[in-house]
Amino acid sequence: MKADLKDIEQTIDELLKSDDQLKRLMEIVTSVPCVGPITALQILLCTNEFRDISNPKKFACYSGVAPFARESGTMKSKSKVSHMANKKMKALLHTCAVSAIRWVPELKAYYERKTVIEGKHKMLVLNAVRNKLILRVFACVNQDRCYEIKYVRPIREEVTGLHLTHF
Repeated sequence: MKADLKDIEQTIDELLKSDDQLKRLMEIVTSVPCVGPITALQILLCTNEFRDISNPKKFACYSGVAPFARESGTMKSKSKVSHMANKKMKALLHTCAVSAIRWVPELKAYYERKTVIEGKHKMLVLNAVRNKLILRVFACVNQDRCYEIKYVRPIREEVTGLHLTHF
């Protein structure tokens, strides 16, 4: 069984390396801290290489990370996540989030601030960290770039109103 599993993993690796688009997407997704190759592959499969789901909010909903408010008329209840989610994807994202709050300094500080100082429930904050990881992955894929810790957005010509040809 171990030999079969090793053969399957080797076949998957060869497929990923043979397709340039898949290879680039894997490189981008795994560049996000604490997102490993298994999680990245599952994200690629679930989103059909980001063709079917290209919006991070839709993917968060699909993977059971996005909370929904329970309201009806005057009755308002606590927001909860949907139980009709891709449980495998949610479990992989949970593992990534737990790893992130241990090893990524800004997410560790965020988790501690929310749980210790603000008194939020730990699972609620962990769910927010999952969502942050999803947002980071989709931002990098939509911009076709690898994750950078100190990313600076390039200045767009339309925003500044300056045309560089006039100088």
